[in-house]
Amino acid sequence: MKQSILRRALCAALSAAMLLGVCACGSENEGGRNGLSDSTTDLMANVSPSPDALSFQKNADRQRIFERDYSDFALMLFRQCAAKTPKENTLVSPLSVMTALAMTQNGAEGNTLNQMNRTLSPVSWSLDSVLPLKRDEFNQYLGAYLNSLPSDEKARFASANSIWLRENSLDFKKAFLQTNADYYGTDIFSSKFDDKTLADINQWVSDNTGGMIRKVLDEIPDRTVMYLINALSFDAEWKQIYREDQVHDGEFTNIDGKTETVSMMSAEEFCYLDDGKAKGFMKPYAAGYSFVAMLPDEGTSVEEYIRTISYAKIAAQIQSEEQQSVIAIIPKFSAEYSVELSGILKQAGMTDAFDETTADFSGMADVKPGDLFINRVIHKTAIDVDERGTKAGAVTAVEMNTKGILMNVVSLDRPFVYMIIDNESDLPIFIGQVTHIK
Repeated sequence: MKQSILRRALCAALSAAMLLGVCACGSENEGGRNGLSDSTTDLMANVSPSPDALSFQKNADRQRIFERDYSDFALMLFRQCAAKTPKENTLVSPLSVMTALAMTQNGAEGNTLNQMNRTLSPVSWSLDSVLPLKRDEFNQYLGAYLNSLPSDEKARFASANSIWLRENSLDFKKAFLQTNADYYGTDIFSSKFDDKTLADINQWVSDNTGGMIRKVLDEIPDRTVMYLINALSFDAEWKQIYREDQVHDGEFTNIDGKTETVSMMSAEEFCYLDDGKAKGFMKPYAAGYSFVAMLPDEGTSVEEYIRTISYAKIAAQIQSEEQQSVIAIIPKFSAEYSVELSGILKQAGMTDAFDETTADFSGMADVKPGDLFINRVIHKTAIDVDERGTKAGAVTAVEMNTKGILMNVVSLDRPFVYMIIDNESDLPIFIGQVTHIK
């Protein structure tokens, strides 16, 4: 009787050795490099991202299309997540989710690729007059955007990407791994996917989110063969740190109408915002970044406002030279958020990628459509806002599973011969036959 089980192909480590010129099996102590356990081997020793991948001539129109696609995807993601838990704090990082999905898209083919591309580039695909950003061009503009984000001593930003491959599972393709290394600086690891791997992945996430997110996985499912992970960290001081006399007790009315006593921070800012449905402000950090807040008008719930928010209107006011000053009052707050995004992404049109019969990730490994699919897209965020500034972290993990591939199976369900052999000489110590069981 045949049954579906995981294929025992060539060692993923040996596959990586052939594809990347690195032996994933490694030497006896090699796995412990870079803080990894002996369960995990770093495959990047001889893998160099191409220095020319992001050296392309930017086109102003294509850059605007990327920015419109990005903002549309960002609002879709936020709206859908906020609608799932309308009374809870919600915080998403569209940049983290987009980057993890872009890495995954590099292994998609056929209709799976088209659906993923439409989800990541919703505006350009919806306009007949605009040529959509297909995969290669999308990699260029997203990779360049990540590479351009500023970071200095008082406003630090970092993005890190990694791919984790299960040993003894699939033959992963060089082109897929190399593309992600080229555009996203992706680290590549081969591991046993045991408890040590679980600890390694969670430690990598903690290290690359500045400790804001200490764990992304609680377990590794038996059929999971790959993780594609993005981690972001942000740590910035305000341009003007709040003085002691600018911090005071105040009241915050929560979504249920109950009041809470909280610490409020007050200061004059120089960018008042009004989009017709909410009023707000922009408060700059020390370098490169700003905090923007919008308070829905009286009689408009935050849920209603989120459904109709237009980032284009807010951005236009931020970019306007006619800015008014405003007294801005911000509560000190901390928040954590976690969501599994597969339902939201399916609703956005990315259905095939999660389907065990139609998912086509043959660009990742030597598999047929349906053999490899996305099981979960896990997203976690955290933020702390106080009188000195803001710390935030985000992680997105795309979990790739295999449904199993048919192998040769021998079922002893009729008369058979058996032996007990000496392993040293391979000679039989016992030999017999079974013609009946009872």
